Amino acid sequence: MINHTVITNFLLMSFSDVWELQILHAVLFSLIYLAALLGNLLIFLVTIVDHRLHTPMYFFLRHLSFIDLCYISITVPKSILISLTHRNSISIPECATQTYCIFLFGYTELILLTVMSYDRYAAICLPLYYETLMNRVSCIQMAVASWIGGNLSGIMHTVNTFSVPFCKSNVLDQFFCEIPHLLRLSCSQPNLAEIGTIVTTTILGLGCFFYIVISYIYIFAAVLRMPSAEGRSKAFFTCLPHLIVTSVFFTTAFVAHLKPTSETPSVLDLLVSVFYVVVPSTLNPAIYSLRNKDMKAALARLVRQELSRLQIISSS
Repeated sequence: MINHTVITNFLLMSFSDVWELQILHAVLFSLIYLAALLGNLLIFLVTIVDHRLHTPMYFFLRHLSFIDLCYISITVPKSILISLTHRNSISIPECATQTYCIFLFGYTELILLTVMSYDRYAAICLPLYYETLMNRVSCIQMAVASWIGGNLSGIMHTVNTFSVPFCKSNVLDQFFCEIPHLLRLSCSQPNLAEIGTIVTTTILGLGCFFYIVISYIYIFAAVLRMPSAEGRSKAFFTCLPHLIVTSVFFTTAFVAHLKPTSETPSVLDLLVSVFYVVVPSTLNPAIYSLRNKDMKAALARLVRQELSRLQIISSS
């Protein structure tokens, strides 16, 4: 029998020990978080208020914006708080909750992006059957399936990771609770249950990736066969925002999870983590707002309505 000191809390890594750099980090992360918060919240509200956007594509976009809003809220506010208060301790229940939420929203977004690629495939390759394939009930079922898949992923990873005690150290070389760093602190090495879960979800994730790739091969083939240049342009620009968002999501995820975890903390590890935690949630609203004509028109209508309402209030 080997005596171990069982850990009850972890110490998250701060970006710097220099006070000026800590303030700079807090300010930059606050600005990024505010941009992501406002952008995703705006898309979420506009797709609800504007009845012209009550279509399957914007139904899924509404879910995507809500996921991004929650996903960035899991880690960034805690990191800002650490820089401002110098309190980098996180309890095991809070760490487990953070781990669960990361996989819940991350894997839900993965499945939802796959569903959105199917929506674009049905719209362009099977236009005569689109309304039948993407009716309201089908859209709700696919959205619910995405959330169920994300929830199962979160539960499995969290239960398998936190089912054994931690005893090696309480210092996490990361600014949030990331499973590879947690596994290194586990008393049980290797954690076969969690490794099996990681392999399973990775295979499913790669399956989603290849499904999206194949969908877009069919989509681009159908677009190139369109006789009208205007039709080709419209179809291409309808798919472009989703394609960019999907590329950003998978690129950041692959870079973060395929890069070997180093034994000692490094600036590169932190930058990669920031890249896949912060970038997708911040860029997605800009991509869908700036590259989508319907979204820009809806935002313009909403602004005009609000200005008219303010004028009426001020005149009365």
